[in-house]
Amino acid sequence: MFWRNKEEEEQIVSSEIPADATPPIDEKPFWQAIWPVLACGAGLFSDGYVNNVIGSVNTVLGFEYGDVYSESSAASVVPAIAFAGTVVGQLFFGYLSDKWSRKDSLLISTIILIIFTALAAGSYYRGDAVGMFNILTAWRFFVGIGIGGEYPAGSVSCAESSGELKGGTRNTWFILFTNSMIDWGFVFGAFIPYVVAAAAHNTHYSTIWRTSLGIGVAFPLVLFLLRLKLKEPEEFSRNSMKHVKTPYLLFSAYSFSIYSSAILSNIYGDSGVLTTIFGWNTVINLFYIPGTMLGAPLSDRIGPRYTLILGQVLQAIVGFIMAGCYARISHPSVVGAFAVVYGIFLSLGELGPGNNIGLLAAKTCATGVRGQYYGIAAALGKVGAFVGTYVFKYINSPDGDETKSAQYKFYVSSSLCIFAAALAFLLPNIDQDTITKEDAKFREYLESKGWDTRQLGLKKGESIESIPAGSEDNTVNMAKAE
Repeated sequence: MFWRNKEEEEQIVSSEIPADATPPIDEKPFWQAIWPVLACGAGLFSDGYVNNVIGSVNTVLGFEYGDVYSESSAASVVPAIAFAGTVVGQLFFGYLSDKWSRKDSLLISTIILIIFTALAAGSYYRGDAVGMFNILTAWRFFVGIGIGGEYPAGSVSCAESSGELKGGTRNTWFILFTNSMIDWGFVFGAFIPYVVAAAAHNTHYSTIWRTSLGIGVAFPLVLFLLRLKLKEPEEFSRNSMKHVKTPYLLFSAYSFSIYSSAILSNIYGDSGVLTTIFGWNTVINLFYIPGTMLGAPLSDRIGPRYTLILGQVLQAIVGFIMAGCYARISHPSVVGAFAVVYGIFLSLGELGPGNNIGLLAAKTCATGVRGQYYGIAAALGKVGAFVGTYVFKYINSPDGDETKSAQYKFYVSSSLCIFAAALAFLLPNIDQDTITKEDAKFREYLESKGWDTRQLGLKKGESIESIPAGSEDNTVNMAKAE
């Protein structure tokens, strides 16, 4: 039975932790413990905003430049190129966060995000529209690199810092300051273009999309100042491999959300105005919030694996229903019904995979290589998102029927949900002290291969020769003494 009360969870956790495991970090006052979790994870708000706002920007560019934009390669590349940059950033900063610094990697990625988001908002090329599209594409790629750094450096630090919080709530807080931040970013990424379009009276298209992009600078700028006060997570400080050679030889859904404004634009056709399209787009994106907020405590109660499976199965059911009913709800007169059903579809995606994929990736590996492990996992996910974004418009009915084409998209997505739910049964269970137990298993494995685990947590300037032969990490000695 996978539903446990708090007392049962604590008994299971205490009985499963190996005797020689690194003991949990001393519990800190709540606000002192929650601060690094917030500062490390909240940067993903920028990911949600910058990624989602480009869907509205894409729509505005279509209004402003007409066929010059919609029939150019930029129409598909501009929304998707940030994903390619994100993959590069995830892999690069995954390595950097393990071998250099979690905190400094975060600061560098934040600076990149600030600079290139501002440059994207000011994209220009000698008054030439096509040249400007190319410049915007280039800046968006570098924006993606900055976003990519938030995943291995930010989410991993958030996961490690969450170990200092009270047991029974750690998954919830991790989700609230990672995936929930992305979802709030999506909401603001839909709402801000609506406000700007309303202020511009649905005219001055260049002002609308440039302002919408430029506002994306504000949050990472504030976060950069807050992150200057961060310290390295204690779990990383005592189990890192940044000053030793890593023994590598010992180791054996965005596409739909970005195009929501485009879907609404197709529903309204030429009769739609920006504020109407963006207003309903904001309503749809608001459905992310109940999914992620209600799903966060569920991941502590029944576990991330079962929550993921539950969300995927329910999302598939709603997706198939929407595909079957699309012809009746894809009209301006019933756009409210469309927004509700589509919103529920997106909400269930957040309750399941949205909340828990990152959590599973962040907590199923040892601290010394967690950044690289998470970076690779996240990069693979972004490759899928990139492919989904790029091929979205090619999933069409052979006869060109727009209603059937939209239905096919939901059929494909829902089928993939079922497939992912089946794969999720192969995932490991995650409890409150998985990170501690993974580090203990990692130490045991390294020792079985003859690797001296006294190297874990070495500080700059220290060497293995300075540690007395036969001695172990102080935290391990403490565990054995107890």
